[in-house]
Amino acid sequence: MLYRQLFNQLQKFLQKLRSWRAGVFLSVLLSVTLLLIWRAIAQQPVTLNLLMPAPDVQPMREAMVKGFEAENPGIRINIVEGPNAANAVEDLYTSAFLLGGSPYDLINLDVIWTSKFAAAGWLLDLTDRVTKEELAAFSSQDVEGGRYQGRLYRLPIRSDVGMLYYREDLLKAAGFEPPETFEDLLKISQTLQQQDRTNWGFLWQGRQYEGLVTVFVEVLEGAGGFWINPDTLEVGLDRPESLRAVEFLRSTLQQGISPPGVTTYIEEDTRRIFQSGQAAFLRNWPYVWPLANEENSPVRGKIAIKPMVHAPGQSAGATLGGWGLGIAKTTRHPDEAWRAIQYFTNREAQRRFILQAGYVPSRLDLFTDPEIVAVYPHFPQLLEVVENAVLRPPIAQYAQASDILQRYLSGTLTNRMSPEQAMRAAANETRRLLGSRG
Repeated sequence: MLYRQLFNQLQKFLQKLRSWRAGVFLSVLLSVTLLLIWRAIAQQPVTLNLLMPAPDVQPMREAMVKGFEAENPGIRINIVEGPNAANAVEDLYTSAFLLGGSPYDLINLDVIWTSKFAAAGWLLDLTDRVTKEELAAFSSQDVEGGRYQGRLYRLPIRSDVGMLYYREDLLKAAGFEPPETFEDLLKISQTLQQQDRTNWGFLWQGRQYEGLVTVFVEVLEGAGGFWINPDTLEVGLDRPESLRAVEFLRSTLQQGISPPGVTTYIEEDTRRIFQSGQAAFLRNWPYVWPLANEENSPVRGKIAIKPMVHAPGQSAGATLGGWGLGIAKTTRHPDEAWRAIQYFTNREAQRRFILQAGYVPSRLDLFTDPEIVAVYPHFPQLLEVVENAVLRPPIAQYAQASDILQRYLSGTLTNRMSPEQAMRAAANETRRLLGSRG
């Protein structure tokens, strides 16, 4: 009997021991499984989402993203292809942020979006992530285009500036030097038209859209005026200099120097007419140069560039365009996003980007890089234009201010309002928008 009791107690002990060992085994097994899962998740690459206009996607993937991912195997860049039009891309970004859960980590910013996005609290402040010495490698105006209220929110990946193209062959044949003033351009245009050397003198973008604003900003700078002072919110649209700028544009229409349809033209309309050999002067962006110098272009080898004309005693202006990258405040991967920006803005990555896509550099030394100049010989001359770049006012209400200016400029250019009426109304409406008195 005693043996029987001892046997039963031993059997119970062994059962408990087996149960305990099973528990330990299961616990260890669960821990190892969780560790393996955690390691697998940790080893998955971080994906950064970036929305871009459709034309920029392929060059970005080929010249930038492939190299970055090769050097950073733990990070992937997912480029979302947006519409062609920049304003449509801006609307997509805006909608995503307003809904409160933007899927984008990197933000591809047109220079005129920085102030709006920063003021809305959608961007991370990058000021303390980059040194003054690092920023000095870029065009100063491109850097300024990434600031809002003294803080940095965007680093430039490519620049863009308005410029004046002219038919060097026609001017030389007629004995003219390139124009410097408004009057020079009008006089040369009229003479070339009278001599039947060209159909039109000057082409520019006059449709009611942002392109009209960029033209006006250049002419306004050349007249010695200003649109909005971002520091004081003073408005200068009803000053004599602004009226002079409007009168210059109107005179190109009234004197038949520009075609009547110019008030409906966008960039490509004017580029095609100029490239077909029908005009002496064209205001447009740098993308025109390689197209106008293609093998089958009627004006190949016959054109040159310079800054926009201006009033006597004033300086030429070139509206700053271009794109840069910021980081969404909602991103879960700010450090990886910053690493991507550092790569996309470094010299070698930008060099490949420019050689492949022909975009205007934002880094100053690339304008004179021998390999780049061999492909784009106009870049050193383009640097002169970049150094005269004019920023559109970096204010949070930029989109509304631009809409006001577009409407009243179009009104006076199409003879629905006098210049005085149009610019007075534009100035007053802009002051109400900004809550300013100046």
